[in-house]
Formats: sequence, structure tokens, C-alpha cells
Amino acid sequence: MIWNWQQADWPHFTYDRKALDSLEAQFLRLAGESLGAFKHVSEDDKNRLKVELISEEALQTSKIEGEILDRDSLQSSIGKQFGIQTDHRRIPPAEQGVAAMMVDLYKSFDAPLTHDTLFEWHRMLMNGRQDLRAVGAYRTHADPMQVVSGAIHDPTVHFEAPPSSRIAAEMKAFIEFFEQSREGQSQFLPALARAGIAHLYFVSIHPFEDGNGRIGRAIAEKSLAQSLGHPTLIALAYTIEHARKAYYDKLERYNKDTDVTGWLTYFAETILEAQDNTRKRIEFIIEKTKLYDRLRGKLNERQQKVIERMFREGIDGFKGGLSAENYIAITSAPRTTVTRDLNDLVAKGALTKTGQLRYTRYHLNIAVDRR
Repeated sequence: MIWNWQQADWPHFTYDRKALDSLEAQFLRLAGESLGAFKHVSEDDKNRLKVELISEEALQTSKIEGEILDRDSLQSSIGKQFGIQTDHRRIPPAEQGVAAMMVDLYKSFDAPLTHDTLFEWHRMLMNGRQDLRAVGAYRTHADPMQVVSGAIHDPTVHFEAPPSSRIAAEMKAFIEFFEQSREGQSQFLPALARAGIAHLYFVSIHPFEDGNGRIGRAIAEKSLAQSLGHPTLIALAYTIEHARKAYYDKLERYNKDTDVTGWLTYFAETILEAQDNTRKRIEFIIEKTKLYDRLRGKLNERQQKVIERMFREGIDGFKGGLSAENYIAITSAPRTTVTRDLNDLVAKGALTKTGQLRYTRYHLNIAVDRR
């Protein structure tokens, strides 16, 4: 098998620019719309939305790699780093590390990408890890760096990265590409093309023992933010995780050639979907504020607790809707009280009701596109 880094023209990626022209224009239009919508959010809600979106990205970028983290710990850690009031919980190392990387990405999006930047991100991500030979440094081991699946005695090799002896030179070239493809530089690339190539290029080198996918997605988000001139808060990892198989299939399909038109079309469409997911979350928090304004002083303690819990589930809400059993689990109230509370929430316009008898479900009464 010949990989892209073994091609004669590596790392000179090519693509059909016309295939991306309309997608690039759509990206800039949607970015403007999201920025406009964000202006209608209060400062408190902006801070809350910032923490929620960044913590969701931290959660999902880890989930893509099979690592399940605690959402509350992520939000607490990220909130602290932004100086927002949070609880005083003890944050586990993994949550602390990815939170630190995502906040650094947000705060220093416009700073040049350097080896030291990548080393620091790697140290953050590998916080608490004792099983790696190199933390905060490029890999040096002699073994082939492979992405494999299947049985140990008969593995399927999905990709093999350049040997460790080439990593220093490969990463020097990668960082030069990233910096020279910024706006105003000699190898300028439009936003979606730059982000897509940077991501594929980086993960093809696979310079670290672990964490390459998470850092690669961070690089893509840094690239998009630089192209727009402000942090994106784009739900890229969230969108990728919801179609994870397609993501890995595309990476595998396009890791053998330097013509990346197909990869860039896929990645651009994923970014546009991520923008739409971010827009929905902005709308969600605006509607959340409106609902709380309508209900202020009208709910009992149990009802307040349930509404707050439903909002914490995010835009997707409880799978299938809130049931009476969910309400009991949240409040420990007797069933007769639960029935009365739920009927009252429907009457007050807080919830909508679907189904009958044991199939009855309740949903937040907010005007948000969940498609």
C-alpha cells in the first residue's frame, strides 16, 4: 500500500477550487449570521453559551477517540479558566487537560502555530498519562505508527504514518504550510480549504504517540477562527462525532493520494453542518432566556429543578421526551404530585405534551429548529 506521504508530490495537496467555491461563500455567510444572532444574547448568556459550546467540543472530540469524559467537570474547569463562577469540584486529569487545551485554542486562536504550541497542547491532553514514552514531544519510537483494527493475529492496517525519523522535518514543513496559507501570505488558501488540508495533513503525519486526532481537529478550528478573525465556537467535533464512521471512512479513503477534492468537499460540508448546529444552540439559549422570563416566580422548587435539568440536556433534550418516571427520578416526588406538576407546567406553557397514558412525553415549549 502506498500512502499519501510516499507520493512523489507530497506534501503538495491539490484540489478543484470550483468544487468548493459555493461552499466557501456559504461558510462566510453563515458565519456572519451567527455573529449577528450572538449580538442578541445577554453577556451572562454569552458566557454561559461559551462554556457550554467549548465543553461540548471538549467532550465530543474525546468521544470520537473512544474516551468518555464527565460533562460537569469539563464545564466547571472551563468556567474557572474564564473566571466565571463555578462549583468547587475536583476535576479529574483528563477533563482538566482537554479543557485547558480548548480554552487555550479559544483565547490564542490568532497566535502563530508553533512546535511549542503543539507540545503544550499535547502535555495538556496527556495530563495524568503514565503509559507514553514522549509527552509534550514528537514521537521517537522505531515501531511503525499504524492505525489498525481487527484481531491481533490478523490486523487490518487503515493507515501507516511516516517513520519517527522523518517527523522533525515533516512537522517543520507542516507549520510552514499552516503559517504561509494564512490570509495575506504567499500560499493563501480560503477558509474551508485551509482547515480541511491542515487537518488531513497533520493526521497523516501523526507526529505524537497519542492525541493526534484531537489536536488535528483543534488545528482545523484554529484555522477557521483565523480565517474569520474571531473565535468560531463552531460545533465541529460535535458534528463529526454524530457521524463518526463517515469521518473515519473519509480519512481512510483520502490518505493515499495528494488530490484531496473529495476530502475537502466532505470536510467543508461537515463544517457547514457544524455552523448550523452552533446556530441552533444560540437560538436555544435565546429561547431558554425567554422561557425563564415568562415563568419567573410561577414555578415551585420541583418544577424549577426539572426545567433546569431539561435545559441541561441541551438542544436534543431527553431522548424521546421527558416522562413521569424522569420527573420522579429528578425530584423524588410521589406520582400524584408529579401528575399535578406536569399538568401545571403544560397549562403555564412551559412544556408541551405528546402521547397518552404510559407513552405520554413532555418537551420544552421553545421555538428551536431540532432538525
